[in-house]
Amino acid sequence: MEADDRLGPMVQARSDLAAGDLPLLYLGWLLGAQWAGQDEEHAVAGTEPPVPAGLGDLSASLRAIADFLEIDKDLIAVAAETSPPLEEPANDRLAEWITALPAAEKDTLLTMVADGEGAQVQALLLRRFRGSDTATMGRSGSIRTATGLRAAAEGRAAERKKAQEQRRREEQARKAAAEAAAYARRLDELAAEREAPWKQVDEMIATKKTSEYDQAVALLRDLRALAGRQGEVETAAFRKRVLDLRAQYPTRPGLQSRLDEAGFPR
Repeated sequence: MEADDRLGPMVQARSDLAAGDLPLLYLGWLLGAQWAGQDEEHAVAGTEPPVPAGLGDLSASLRAIADFLEIDKDLIAVAAETSPPLEEPANDRLAEWITALPAAEKDTLLTMVADGEGAQVQALLLRRFRGSDTATMGRSGSIRTATGLRAAAEGRAAERKKAQEQRRREEQARKAAAEAAAYARRLDELAAEREAPWKQVDEMIATKKTSEYDQAVALLRDLRALAGRQGEVETAAFRKRVLDLRAQYPTRPGLQSRLDEAGFPR
């Protein structure tokens, strides 16, 4: 991410923090907890601070900051387990709350607005308003430690990797089964064609082109697999036909070497 791309999320997160949203502060503590596992000199307080709401569904700006700071995603996920869902602040009583402010205080705030400090006034009012409503604080009452969170994150990472490996093996098995089924259908088609595939082999070899030799050998591999599926009699018949083929073209080293590499009898 370029410097200019990082600036936007940081500015937005700072504005949210000024308005009373606290996840950014918690992410800072979490980063310290992560560092503590790598360098005891940077250890943070062992007891976790209050967990803000919405940690499991970070805003785009907070996600960008977490990525920039390289905060472990498993650590964030574990921390978010005790974070209640984020509820949009109910501003329907904001006008009533402002009306109840002392007149002198409102005069001071209006003066700040007139002096060009409108954004600061907005953040101050929202922070105080939301702080006055305990329902919007969204704090968890759990008490955890940095060490415990790191251990839980490591466990989660191990389980996640285990699940990924299991999915990878299952996908490989599905792919192998699909390939086996497709190859079985290919052999069924060859069986239905009877002598036609052997005629194709002869035609490919007759061209004296190395690329055609490769295709002929590939077709012979399929015919060998078909013979093996049909039993010992067909396997013996296949072996004889390959030996006859070798005898028919003794002066084709390109063909002979390819048959050798494919493991055909000689």
